[in-house]
Amino acid sequence: MSFKEVNNILLSAFFYVEFYSIFATFQKHMQTLFQLVSKETLIDIQQVIATVELLDEGATIPFIARYRKEKTGTLDEVEIGLIKSSAQKFRDIEKRKTAILKSIEEQGKLTDELKAKIEACFDAVILEDIYLPFKPKRKTKASIAKEKGLEPLATIIFKQQDRDVISKAETFITDDVPTIEDALQGARDIIAEWLNEDMMVRGIVRQQFERFATIKTKVAAGKEEDKDAQKYRDYFDLQEPLKSCPSHRLLAMRRGEDEGFLYLHIAPEEEQVLEVLYQRIIKANNAAAEQVAIALKDAYKRLMKFSIEFEFRSSSKEKADKEAIDVFVKNLRQLLMAPVLGQKPILALDPGFASGCKLVCLDANGKLLDETVIYPHPPINKVRDAEEIVRAMLYKYNIQTIAVGNGTAGRETEDWLNKLNWEKKPLMFSVNENGASIYSASDVAREEFPDKDITVRGAVSIGRRLMDPLAELVKIDPKSIGVGQYQHDVNQFY
Repeated sequence: MSFKEVNNILLSAFFYVEFYSIFATFQKHMQTLFQLVSKETLIDIQQVIATVELLDEGATIPFIARYRKEKTGTLDEVEIGLIKSSAQKFRDIEKRKTAILKSIEEQGKLTDELKAKIEACFDAVILEDIYLPFKPKRKTKASIAKEKGLEPLATIIFKQQDRDVISKAETFITDDVPTIEDALQGARDIIAEWLNEDMMVRGIVRQQFERFATIKTKVAAGKEEDKDAQKYRDYFDLQEPLKSCPSHRLLAMRRGEDEGFLYLHIAPEEEQVLEVLYQRIIKANNAAAEQVAIALKDAYKRLMKFSIEFEFRSSSKEKADKEAIDVFVKNLRQLLMAPVLGQKPILALDPGFASGCKLVCLDANGKLLDETVIYPHPPINKVRDAEEIVRAMLYKYNIQTIAVGNGTAGRETEDWLNKLNWEKKPLMFSVNENGASIYSASDVAREEFPDKDITVRGAVSIGRRLMDPLAELVKIDPKSIGVGQYQHDVNQFY
């Protein structure tokens, strides 16, 4: 056998081993992913495996729910959506871990123990806590103090064993550190950064936020009498526990803040958090411990408090979004699945006062047959003319059903119609007109009725909603249908 042949065999063996190693690692990661998703969603792991594989092949949620029930064990679209979002979350964490490992390795600080710790972490918050000490930073107070050679002093003080820190600080006085207070301040800056990057310390603070955080709102300076701010008057001075704050209230506060009318702050009582930290961190009763206590307070107020508040602002917003979307989905399902009137001719009214009530007649297929305006209400009060027009249209098109939009003047229009002298009273329905104005100004409506006024299109939409709610409402952006709470403010990608 020639050297070349031997070399080819060795290369083939090497590539086989490498391929097998990569494949085995991939399999291990996939198995871990399936287990994590199953645990988080409480769905059987075999169902999770089948669903993730289908999603990875490009299948959509509706397709899987409708045509792959035998593979997923009859999972519905909600459960499939949970699996999809959970799998994506853990895959994003895996990508982040890869980036973190690469960053630490490039710094030459990646140990086997640290690598194992990162690889075993599947919590995004804890993962960032692990990475925090290694995260590239701009110049900080601590890094400046380290450049001045004050890290050894910080180490001495942090041990909390010295009663005479003044004499220790004196030995660090230089041209860059002209006074004892400068030396102590630099040491405290370093200690504050150490404490901020300590997972245990951040865990304590996070636990205090979780258990005792309150959400406080204040009216923005100079906005007390602002006309547009009055809708947020209930939040001009409000405080309540974050964990019991309803989603609609939290979203209202956030909207007020976004519009510049409110200041919003989330945190537990500062003294309470510091007291818990002192109990865990301060180990002695001497001058060094006093310096550590000052550094600890600085670490919380300057470094930790706002970053962890940001975490809880994000997580509380996410929770409120999901609750709001659940309400929206429930209400929308009821609206879309409402009983249909069916194929019957309809007289539909889009009510109004000064502008009148736009009236349209639709045939059994929803085709526009006629349209006009009547003025049965103040300030015009053409009551007799309005009555004659309604009766004439009902007779002309053999209509026995009237749909009245439930917006402005809706109730008054219904009352007026009910009080008319009917030989054979038509069926009357109040129709939810939310989103009708959005539809009437849409490209779809303009294409169907290019030569009709926007109010005519809106009245047509009201009538067709009574015929078949689902067929008409699918033409409107869901967030404009108006069956949820702050649906414009929630994450639109959920």
